[in-house]
Amino acid sequence: MKIIIAVLATCVALAGCAMAPVTGSDDVDQLAQAIQNLSPEVDPAEARRAAEISYSYSSQLKQDWNVTDPALIHNAKIINGFREKGLCNDWAQAVSTRLKQENFRTLDLHWVTSPPTAFRIIHHSALISAKGDSMYEGIILDPWRNSGVLHWAPVREDTKYNWRPRLEVREELITGANPY
Repeated sequence: MKIIIAVLATCVALAGCAMAPVTGSDDVDQLAQAIQNLSPEVDPAEARRAAEISYSYSSQLKQDWNVTDPALIHNAKIINGFREKGLCNDWAQAVSTRLKQENFRTLDLHWVTSPPTAFRIIHHSALISAKGDSMYEGIILDPWRNSGVLHWAPVREDTKYNWRPRLEVREELITGANPY
């Protein structure tokens, strides 16, 4: 009996770890509104299109890349040759490239990086801002974090990471200014 209870408890615990956030039309609506609120100059149709693509393309990539585990476990599968794509830089590149295909007139796309620290590995993400605004005024579009389910937040509110321009972080790593 103790064995059965232990097995059931383990199954419940693992099922809880495997559950990913679910998205719906409200999520797309909220992101579209947040993008539109970046500036009065943002075209509402572009904001809506960017939000729809961000969610739907993240979901498509999750399927294409066979992402079935939490992000760090999926990373380990890639490193060990069991999967080909799905590292954070894969997501950042794919989402940025897809959104750039829209040729938005009122929105800019950025590739941002959170540099490595003693307690965290480097992390990349796509970011969207109003045309001409800096990345610090934009919104993070991060499908890696939730294994293909889009996480988004104003960059200044996403305190889990220290988002900076990608090329700035790259230069620090190359020159040794960042020891990690």
